[in-house]
Amino acid sequence: MSALPWIGVPILALCLGHVFSNMVRTLPAVAVDVMGRDLGLSAEALAQVTGLFPLAFAAAMLPIGVAMDRYGVRRTSRGLLAVAGLGAALAAIAPTPLGMVLAQIVLGAGCSGMLMCPMAWAALALPAARFALWAGIIQAVGNTGMLISASPLALLVEVEGWRAAYLAAAGLAALALLAVSAFVPADAPAATEQRSLREEVRQLLAIAARPAMRGVIVLVFSSFAAVLGLRGLWGGPWLMEVKGLPRVEAGHILLGVAVALTVGPLLAGFALRRFGRPVALLAGSHLMAAAFIVALVALAPLGLPVAVDVALLVGFGFAIGFQVLGFAIVRAVVSPAETGRALSAANCSFFLGAGLLQAASGLAAGWGGIAAALLTFPLALILCALGFLALSRRLPAHTNGHLQ
Repeated sequence: MSALPWIGVPILALCLGHVFSNMVRTLPAVAVDVMGRDLGLSAEALAQVTGLFPLAFAAAMLPIGVAMDRYGVRRTSRGLLAVAGLGAALAAIAPTPLGMVLAQIVLGAGCSGMLMCPMAWAALALPAARFALWAGIIQAVGNTGMLISASPLALLVEVEGWRAAYLAAAGLAALALLAVSAFVPADAPAATEQRSLREEVRQLLAIAARPAMRGVIVLVFSSFAAVLGLRGLWGGPWLMEVKGLPRVEAGHILLGVAVALTVGPLLAGFALRRFGRPVALLAGSHLMAAAFIVALVALAPLGLPVAVDVALLVGFGFAIGFQVLGFAIVRAVVSPAETGRALSAANCSFFLGAGLLQAASGLAAGWGGIAAALLTFPLALILCALGFLALSRRLPAHTNGHLQ
């Protein structure tokens, strides 16, 4: 891979899968009402169904990490894109809630390596110091999928319906598959002893349990859960039902949140290079993100202008974007041969938390409405940030130097 004229070409091609993943998993935010109506589901029940996406994602991460180390990134990415495209097509034609359950499971499994494929490629091709910056770029490019699922898909849903949005996602998966086939060279698998899948998974879990990994594993349990809960599901109903905005206007606001989520990882990379202190940046950003959500709910009874909600939502997007530094820490504390499994272990926690907390938010919504659903996430962010701080003392002393 070192012979490539510019490593950015294959990385950006692989990022298209991450764009697809972010697009398809945040689509319900602008379509939850019409999806629920057509499928005969309440918003709370739809939260349970779409929560199967991150749970399937997390379950698939264990073998996907092994596959990237054993078979290479290119082959793994192509297989995942084919499965993900099938999942989007199944969602578009789902006639019943059971059909949507199947579609969400297939989508979750197919998207399970969409972030890890460009991350693993960059981790193997770049030194740790450059990887921290590229990790932010990968996350930022991938988050443009949330730009697509905001105003553009809100308009498409308004005109053609939510099924057309899933068909558009299937088209993007096909485009990504072509780009990976054209621009990502075959990479050599890591030179490791071939083990059974069971032994490989056991080793992945052992990597996740290392003292240097535990803090990150705990922190990211809440990270993407907050993004998926706010931007991917409850943000749209909050703006449309609580604030009384039409769908397309709500989509415009969610577009602003997506921009913040796109810029946040880039800011994180620059902040790390300028100030160091990855532990403080990660914990502080997650606590700040929690504060923005709490303020959003707490200020609602005051009847303040919607501009206040916009500012709080965008602030949340900037703050939670610093989550990408968790992957930079992972890259710094493992060997190159373990990179795929270590990143997959972190991403598994990322999405296991998203699935469980989204399901919990659905239960909370049934009890106390959208506000209660939203408050599920700052509670998790605070608890996980405190756990991360307690465990961060076990980080190797050289980690900060490797990241800068």
